[in-house]
Amino acid sequence: MTQIKVPVVRNILQANDRLAAENRRRFDDAGIFVINLMSSPGAGKTSLLEKTIEGLAGRLKMAVIEGDLQSSYDAERIQSKGVQAVQINTDGGCHLDGNMIQIAMESLDLRDVDLLIIENVGNLVCPAEFNLGEHDKVMILSVTEGDDKPLKYPLMFQLSTVLLVNKIDLLPYIDCDVSKIHERARRLNGRQEIFDVSCRTGEGLESWLSWLEGKVLEVKGGR
Repeated sequence: MTQIKVPVVRNILQANDRLAAENRRRFDDAGIFVINLMSSPGAGKTSLLEKTIEGLAGRLKMAVIEGDLQSSYDAERIQSKGVQAVQINTDGGCHLDGNMIQIAMESLDLRDVDLLIIENVGNLVCPAEFNLGEHDKVMILSVTEGDDKPLKYPLMFQLSTVLLVNKIDLLPYIDCDVSKIHERARRLNGRQEIFDVSCRTGEGLESWLSWLEGKVLEVKGGR
């Protein structure tokens, strides 16, 4: 059974990579910087998106692709902020893929968009393995999840350009050592940018927004 499954999985990933490469060419041609935002459920992806939209209002033009198992709740939250958003429901699927992104883009007007954020399905395993054509993978880890997650889910940390350690306002009330998160994450990926943030208080968010603006300028400068 194992000998049959391995080639099938490899073929699926290769087919996805071809679609992701097509997406990437489209993004680059349009001068759009794209991130694949990943986390476990409840870590604060949509809250971060809302704060990012508010913080970058008047600075960058954004669009969002929302991925979830069911419902359009998150997309509606984003649309209420005045930003284009389209919802992908995976009907039980644990991740987004390149084909889903191609279909979702048909519902967006990407003219004059500077930044496209793809909010992936809440999962610390599968989303890391599927390239969507993004420029950078970004992950959120809530301090309420504990400081052992880099040890348990190394691939996500190895592949992510940025780690946002969220909900730091709760640190006085929980048993989590942020310094251990930093140390363990950097052991897996020494080039990873780490921002400690609180979407509730706004602490640390300006550094995240500045990073995004810098990456948008890099992409537009390469056109």
